Amino acid sequence: MDFINDFINIVFVPLSIISLFFFQPPFLFFKYLFSALRAFFFTEDVAGKVVLITGASSGIGEHLAYEYAKRRACLALVARREHRLQQVAATAEKIGSPNAIFIPGDVSKLEDCQRFVDATVNHFGRLDHLVVGAGVCPVSMLEDIPDITKMASAMDINFWGSVYSSYFAIPYLKTTKGKMIVIASFASCLPLPRMSLYSASKAAVVSMYETLRVELGHEIGITIVSPGLINTEMTQGKFLNQQGRLEVDKEMKDVQVSVMPMESVSKCAKSIVNAACRGEKNLIEPAWYRAVFFCKVFLPETIEWSNRFFLVPRHGHSQRDTISKKTVDLVNKIKDFLITSIEIFYFSWLLPFMDDKSLMHHAGTVNLDT
Repeated sequence: MDFINDFINIVFVPLSIISLFFFQPPFLFFKYLFSALRAFFFTEDVAGKVVLITGASSGIGEHLAYEYAKRRACLALVARREHRLQQVAATAEKIGSPNAIFIPGDVSKLEDCQRFVDATVNHFGRLDHLVVGAGVCPVSMLEDIPDITKMASAMDINFWGSVYSSYFAIPYLKTTKGKMIVIASFASCLPLPRMSLYSASKAAVVSMYETLRVELGHEIGITIVSPGLINTEMTQGKFLNQQGRLEVDKEMKDVQVSVMPMESVSKCAKSIVNAACRGEKNLIEPAWYRAVFFCKVFLPETIEWSNRFFLVPRHGHSQRDTISKKTVDLVNKIKDFLITSIEIFYFSWLLPFMDDKSLMHHAGTVNLDT
């Protein structure tokens, strides 16, 4: 058997490289051609269909509810914050959803997942799309976590929450030839410092649903979404801290996100629903992140070096003393300087033409007795 493996080691790599150069271009051409044809001729109309969304109280889940509502889908919205769900459901109905119900629930609890799937089917009589979007993001170096068991909720929510929901939804989705839309993360394929547990949980999600796609075949369509930096609560600093509690940490947001551009959550949601209705298997959003993916595949050392350079502090320094954070501080100083310079130029240019009252008004302190 060792001889066979040695022979494959010698032969397989050159054959793979040859096939990559000769067969990949025509394959990609026909793939994108077929995708374009689906966009024009085979896009699903979700009007009147039933969509169950977990993590619907904020972020991508909330805006997916609005995007489906614009297309007149019926909605079942799930999250832990009941008051937020009520607001999202009301807004969705104003936008165009014929019926939007909200079901408070915790996706990390098996019984809750069965309850909200059954409640959706009992209310609407069917289930067409399941969107698994609930997630939390722990941010910490692994060695700095005082009690590692406090981080188990990341896997419970991000991975098991998706699996539990899908497990109970599969029989109903098979009946309607429905779809699953899985919100993973582009972080699943990147070695990002402080996000090892989050990245691992999302990598598990990707692997799970790629395998499930093979198991289910054409009975249920599965769209795996890998968002990059989207303007949500999470990218604004709402993280799971080292004690396992959710908190908003703006400074750590500057460390992790730095000056990278963020896409609007509404645009991201629209792209996701479009991809799901076209039957796309995978979606990377924004699309330019595909270039980063190719760098990860072909130049992994470059990705590792750059992440370490920008995101890891020098030995002995604070975890917030990083190049990424210093870059944000520098950009903010430049921005403040430019704003101040413009204001000085503005008042200097207008000064000869303005009386005392006008000057005080523009300064924000109007004195009527002057």
